[in-house]
Amino acid sequence: ITKKYRYNFGGFKVKTNEEVTKKNIINKRKIIISILLFAIIVYSIIVVYKLIGNPVDNFFVENGEITFEESTEGYIIRDETIVEGNNYKNGIAQIKSEGDKVAKGESIFRYYSNNEEDLTKKIKDLDVKIQDAMSKDNTLFSSDIKLLESQIEQKLVDIYEQNDIQKIKEYKKDINTYITKKAKIAGEKSPSGSYIKKLIDERTSYENKLNEGAEYVTAPKSGVVSYRVDGLEDVLSVDGFSKLNKKFLDDLKLKTSQVIATSEEKGKVINNFKCYLACYIKSDKAKEAKIGDKVKIRLPNSKETTATVEYISVEEDNGVLLVFGLENYVEELISYRKIAFDIIWWSDKGLKVPNSAILKDENNISYVVRNRAGYYEKIYVNVLRNNNNYSIVKNYTTKELQELGIDNNQISNRKSISLYDQLVLEPTNEIIKNIR
Repeated sequence: ITKKYRYNFGGFKVKTNEEVTKKNIINKRKIIISILLFAIIVYSIIVVYKLIGNPVDNFFVENGEITFEESTEGYIIRDETIVEGNNYKNGIAQIKSEGDKVAKGESIFRYYSNNEEDLTKKIKDLDVKIQDAMSKDNTLFSSDIKLLESQIEQKLVDIYEQNDIQKIKEYKKDINTYITKKAKIAGEKSPSGSYIKKLIDERTSYENKLNEGAEYVTAPKSGVVSYRVDGLEDVLSVDGFSKLNKKFLDDLKLKTSQVIATSEEKGKVINNFKCYLACYIKSDKAKEAKIGDKVKIRLPNSKETTATVEYISVEEDNGVLLVFGLENYVEELISYRKIAFDIIWWSDKGLKVPNSAILKDENNISYVVRNRAGYYEKIYVNVLRNNNNYSIVKNYTTKELQELGIDNNQISNRKSISLYDQLVLEPTNEIIKNIR
């Protein structure tokens, strides 16, 4: 029998040596593949069993920020001066709008005169005619007018969605102010002798009659104008911190985030460069606070600003009365006397890990367990800052480990924590025993 041919002997086929060799190779390959598949199946079963029987939660190290903060309620204290005249019973016509800046000696508002009602009705009728005429004149659409129109539209939407009568009144006043400003701009841009110009001139004439003999009230100092007078301007004053305590503030019976109503009799000028937040807290951080400490305050609108501890008073029940000074967003707080806010005592950035991943060894040194493809490694970490949930950590230096009493052999073989490392959360005793 040769390698290339096969013959029949008595009707039986005889395989060549080459065919026998190929078949043996194929059989061996099948056996090897079967063994590998069996090993993979067994390994998968073991892994699944471990995951089900003893699941391990992991966390990937990330660059992050942690803060230590608490929520509280505070009372707004401002440097504010009431302004009023003799004819307060007549009601006021605003010259400066809510939130406008004013210089010392400028007119803020005036009191209505005796024939005010008739003249006011004529002005309102003219406003309707002016508005109608302006809507038909496309040549007047300057950027200022477009802005005022968008503000009017927004206030109309706000009125439609609002149920609070006081706020509806506020929005209507704002709309009247925008319409007046719009008419004045239109008057400046309208050609002499035009229909709109005549209407606006007639309106101006009525306004002048209103102003004749009227009592004007001027600003005693520079600042921001407000008509939200609540009678607490002298009660919560910038020079009266010493009288503040929990009972004093509670007795004011103020509702959090309630908008101060607009007065029809008087106004006030507010120092817009600084205001204060007084609050009562019983936390450990509040008890550790010192005059001059810097913190961050998160306001109800989610804006954050730096604040300084200006006054501290420890009360009998071990609570602390704190007064914070703010120099930003003062004008945004004019409408309120009491607000909810957050005190951010500190913040820190770096490698961020959950507290549940940090353990202590027999020498009270912090470490984490890193998981690399099922192999667990012990890594010493220096905890810089921590709050209730997370910590900011870094690697120890060689000198720091030596000072902690770690032997040189461990130091030379130490592992380092880095970004995206997979850490084990709440490692079990079994995992800790298998640490390398």
